[in-house]
Amino acid sequence: MRRKGSNIDWHAVKSRGGITMKLTEHIQIARKSVGLLFSLSKAHTICMILASFIGAVLPYVPIYFSARLLDRLYEGSGVGELALYVLLTVGIVFLLSLARAYLDSRRRMAATEMYRSEDWKYSEKTMQMAFESIEDREVALLRDRIQRETRVGYNIYRLFSSLEGITGHVTKIGMSLWLTASLLFLKTISLSAKAALAAGLALTILCKIITTKRVEELSDRFYGECVNRNMLRGKFQQYVDDYHSGKDIRIYGMAEGLSAYSMSINRAYCEAEHRKNMGQARASLANVIMSRALQFGVYLLLLSAALGGGVSVGSIARYVSCVMLLLEAASGLASSLQTALVNQKYMKRYFSYFDIPNHMYQGSLTVEKRDDNDYNVEFRDVSFRYPHTREYVLRHVNLKFKVGEKLAVVGMNGSGKTTFIKLMCRLYDPTEGEILLNGVNIKKYDYDEYMSIFSVVFQDFRLFSFTLGQNVAAGTVYDEARAGQCLVQAGFGERLAAMDKGLDTYLYKDCDKDGVEISGGEAQKIALARALYKDAPFVILDEPTAALDPVSEYEVFSRFNGIAKDKTAVYISHRLASCRFCDKIAVFDQGQIVQTGSHGELLAQKGGRYYELWHAQAQYYE
Repeated sequence: MRRKGSNIDWHAVKSRGGITMKLTEHIQIARKSVGLLFSLSKAHTICMILASFIGAVLPYVPIYFSARLLDRLYEGSGVGELALYVLLTVGIVFLLSLARAYLDSRRRMAATEMYRSEDWKYSEKTMQMAFESIEDREVALLRDRIQRETRVGYNIYRLFSSLEGITGHVTKIGMSLWLTASLLFLKTISLSAKAALAAGLALTILCKIITTKRVEELSDRFYGECVNRNMLRGKFQQYVDDYHSGKDIRIYGMAEGLSAYSMSINRAYCEAEHRKNMGQARASLANVIMSRALQFGVYLLLLSAALGGGVSVGSIARYVSCVMLLLEAASGLASSLQTALVNQKYMKRYFSYFDIPNHMYQGSLTVEKRDDNDYNVEFRDVSFRYPHTREYVLRHVNLKFKVGEKLAVVGMNGSGKTTFIKLMCRLYDPTEGEILLNGVNIKKYDYDEYMSIFSVVFQDFRLFSFTLGQNVAAGTVYDEARAGQCLVQAGFGERLAAMDKGLDTYLYKDCDKDGVEISGGEAQKIALARALYKDAPFVILDEPTAALDPVSEYEVFSRFNGIAKDKTAVYISHRLASCRFCDKIAVFDQGQIVQTGSHGELLAQKGGRYYELWHAQAQYYE
């Protein structure tokens, strides 16, 4: 089976591209967006909607009862009736405020869940992606962009604010229309006056829509221009904040240049933001003028009606307040809808990342658990080129080996050695040809189960700022005795014995001020111990000791060769002397296997590639 992705084409919304959307896409994105909010935190979303609804209703309670109170006061009603309206006003406002405060508190508590869920989505997606997507620069840029858009309030967080605003404004419009509906039936107000009032409302709302669109366009343009600048500044800041960079900054006198560079970025940002703010202020001016003009007109209209005896004192207060709230709500709804509409393209880009499909065929066959560890691997006419490239990295590779053999893969840098390992571990699938395990195409095996038979130490391995034991076990729960034994076997025993906290010692100082700094050689030994701890039938070392001198590398490989015992050990190196003890050596050159054989056999082939490389490197081993 394949992991399914969305029908949204993420390639159409890459980090450097623009976004155009059709109506059907808007509807699709809106539905997915609402579903996303509930999936992140149902409690947070429900509390937000209910709190927004109650908050919108709250101002209408005193408007309604205050108008009734004024009318009864003007009519000379008794103290009991007047007190009733006061109690109703205060009581209902108190209960609604209490309910809103409760919902807000629940929402704040649920917000932690929502924030953590949204943040974890990125890690979860990364773990589910095919490795080719992890290495794809466009995917990395896309992720970086949507994360930065989130931080400035677009996509997921603007979605929350838009839904909250739409809920509140729709509620206010409904309440305003309910409390002002009788205004349309007043006989003391002429039809032309009513038409003028309706026209004024429509024009003011239209003005608000136009100005809101302009304000959003200016914001969109500003943040769009800032994306690349912010991404660059983020990488720059990450470098400066990393304490490992402190040595280079001081030795090479980089502080002044880095400060000047940071100031230039900040200056450009502030200038652009100033232009945006001034443009938005000018665009909003017309809306302010229209709103105040309409308010003035409403007052004149109602005062005229009141003088004619057709409107009570309380009704005047109610109509004026509700008409202005109606105008505010209608304008706010237009603004929220416009904001939501602009945010749709950000949501499309957001979903485009999380909908990147994993096209790696997952397979279903179980990898046979053999007591004799008899596994045979065969590369059958395998060729490979990386996605979005035309040049083949490997061409017509044919090779067989079995568990228990020690295979060395040698060749100059860029000859295809690491790619060979990536294919064997199914981080990529061959472009042409097939790879077989015990005569079965490895694509047919369950993907996760097939991956479990490999322990690999890549040349760019990573250690984490966790405890030493957790780094060895690649997990939080582990067998301490076994982890310690693996460290000793990997040559880390003396350093381990010198650590006061032993396996509980933190590496580096990111998570613990008492964490230890380790050398490159020590890091390589910990990585080797991690491979041993997994205890898989295939152990692969992909130039993890490239930073060591040739003699030290040979010592590490020799030690590991004894530790591997009956496992299949695949050693990759561009230094030939380190692999002399292997049963078989495959010589790679420009993406092809040009020679195979033992060290003695290959060295006897004078004029061969191995012979040339050996004598070219011989000076380092004398």
